[in-house]
Amino acid sequence: MSDVSAENRRLLVRLALSAVAMFGFGFALVPLYDKICEVTGVNNLLQPEQVANTQVDESRTVLVQFDANLHDLPWQFRPLQGAVKVHPGELVTVEYEVSNPRAEAISGQAVPSYGPQLAGQFFRKLDCFCFTRQTLAPGEKRTMPVAFVIDPDLPRDVRVITMSYTFFEVAGRRVMSEEDGEVRRVVPLSYSKKSAS
Repeated sequence: MSDVSAENRRLLVRLALSAVAMFGFGFALVPLYDKICEVTGVNNLLQPEQVANTQVDESRTVLVQFDANLHDLPWQFRPLQGAVKVHPGELVTVEYEVSNPRAEAISGQAVPSYGPQLAGQFFRKLDCFCFTRQTLAPGEKRTMPVAFVIDPDLPRDVRVITMSYTFFEVAGRRVMSEEDGEVRRVVPLSYSKKSAS
């Protein structure tokens, strides 16, 4: 009987160590994924891109449309231009406007997307508010530029590109007291102001 009991304990220890190792591996995957993306240049949405070909292709024009969305964020967000016509290879700067009508500072992160999805491979952002987290003070309004170049290697059948940004709230927004404007505590993203009060 003691042999079975000792064997069960060894099995339990091996299973517990395996569970701890899997849990640790799960935590290691996030920084490992980030490093792999950084080294290979894949899925690198938050850094400026390099433009290799600086020749402007004036033989064709691409219509770039701009879209602005908010995901559970109490801001107002819009492009100042709905669309621009550009030649591939031409440096273009457009602006978006964002404002925080609330009585609290809130942080958000913009995530870009492209339509058609293929266009994302040829859309080179040189300066963008999406590279960093944006924190808006209560009542603050801000104009934010996006400088980009469309790679001249864009397939000729792509004549319209939709550049869309969606702002997501960053966890840990500050809740302001309505009486004196002091920061009372930091509330995780999953809580609303009503549930935090």
